[in-house]
Amino acid sequence: MHGYGWFMAMRQGDEKPKVTRELLLRVLNYAKPYWWHIAGILVTILLGTGLSLLTPLIFRNMIDVALPAKDTQRLLWLGLGLLFIPALNGGINVLQRRLNSTVGEGVIYDLRSSLFARLQRMSLRFFTNTKTGELMSRLNSDVVGAQNAISNTIVNIVTNLIQTIALFAVMLTLEWRLTVISVLILPLFILAAQRIGTVLRDIAREAMDINAQMNAHMNETLNIGGALLVKLFGRTREEEKRFRDRAANVRDIGIRRAVIGSSFFVIFGLVTAVGTALVYGLGGYFVITDVFTVGTIVAFGSYLGQLYGSLQGLVSAPVDFSTSMVSFERVFEIIDLPQDIVEKENAVELKDVQGELEFNNVTFNYKVDESILLKDVKRYGSMDNVKAVISGGNDRGPQTADNGQSSAVRRRISAPDSAEADSTSQARDIALEGISFTARPGNLIALVGPSGAGKTTVTYLIPRLYDPSDGIIRIDGHNLKDVTLESLSQSIGMVTQETYLFHDTIRTNLTYAKPDATQAEIESAAKAANIHNFIMDLPEGYDTIVGERGYR
Repeated sequence: MHGYGWFMAMRQGDEKPKVTRELLLRVLNYAKPYWWHIAGILVTILLGTGLSLLTPLIFRNMIDVALPAKDTQRLLWLGLGLLFIPALNGGINVLQRRLNSTVGEGVIYDLRSSLFARLQRMSLRFFTNTKTGELMSRLNSDVVGAQNAISNTIVNIVTNLIQTIALFAVMLTLEWRLTVISVLILPLFILAAQRIGTVLRDIAREAMDINAQMNAHMNETLNIGGALLVKLFGRTREEEKRFRDRAANVRDIGIRRAVIGSSFFVIFGLVTAVGTALVYGLGGYFVITDVFTVGTIVAFGSYLGQLYGSLQGLVSAPVDFSTSMVSFERVFEIIDLPQDIVEKENAVELKDVQGELEFNNVTFNYKVDESILLKDVKRYGSMDNVKAVISGGNDRGPQTADNGQSSAVRRRISAPDSAEADSTSQARDIALEGISFTARPGNLIALVGPSGAGKTTVTYLIPRLYDPSDGIIRIDGHNLKDVTLESLSQSIGMVTQETYLFHDTIRTNLTYAKPDATQAEIESAAKAANIHNFIMDLPEGYDTIVGERGYR
């Protein structure tokens, strides 16, 4: 099975997430670089547990020894012990929190970096079929949720487990009969907790999906382009309603989650109340019959409260842990997506590029391989009879090609049948079919054709934003698939149809592709684009901040 096989197997069927061994090991792998910190956390847990066991014994000694004997010196030392233990425990807790934060924040940094790096290597096909808000949700909310599993949930599980074992041992030493009674009723609670945990885990994934939908809507309507479109077409009220609907879904599932989660504590409270009543009832009888002392039952009652608290943490841990694992699953879903634009291991680097470009019987379609997507999103478009005219030479129009054939290379995409005529219900498949041409260095090439003919598609194939479905594209005789992606991108310059500017200075935007460009090179490029004088008239010149997409 491939590295992402465990997740795909989980998604098939009822879509209910399960914590598998492979998933757990993969999560723990992110904590490996911090094993020294984790060892420190374990030490603080052991120290804190040991200190928590001393306080009930101090109370026992006070009640059974110091008070009856009126031993003021013993009472003073025991009182100082009651002050010293919380102070020392507080210091240990601060250190543990420091170590927890180091591990948690380190994991969130590593996970977010891995996720972002993976997204940077995904093809344009992935981004055109995935909502930006969904990706932002994975990078932010899901990564933070995953951090909780490392820095809190796992630590709490270890802490509660150690405390439970230690408390159980001490309670057995104090009074084994009361200990047995106090834990006999717990299986009833565990069964109920497991059922509630399953429901909460499913709700957690649903909540994340709904939040992602709301984030996607905000991203679409609050970016500059989306906000402009909403205002131009007077869709403010409609967009407000769409957002309210999504926000209402988030609200409703949050209420469901809170109500179901509270039932866990209600059931546990009832069970522990029964256990506490039985222990104190039977313990009181033992005190009356002189089986043991008042101090013993006070100490035992204190230990019982700690034991139930630790058991509550242990029983609720699977709920918290599996909920956190949902976040890891959603992050790993992206990290494990296969790349459809892959560089060969023995790829060569383009050097001294002359610029001869050859399309040899190239066919391309926009049909999406579902394995590279988060969701099945179809690309809709019209299916028309289209023609592409590819001309060589300068701006005088179509010239005679070097091979003596007409440079007007025509291709036809057959019209859809009647069943496919509805462009709103059928995805556009073939965009290019059997395209062949050669662009010589120094020539000006024009791609002429109606909208949808595939002109932009041709330009997207050259830098390998997409790969052709069939045929070969060569640059200087090299198959594009045989060259490194970095050298290919550095050899191609493109002016896109949509102008995009980062929210930064004009200088930073101009030097994005060449950060080490000199001021002379920057000004030369600006003069060539006829914007140098305009820039110099701005208050800060090349250091003027331009807003996102240049709307500022």
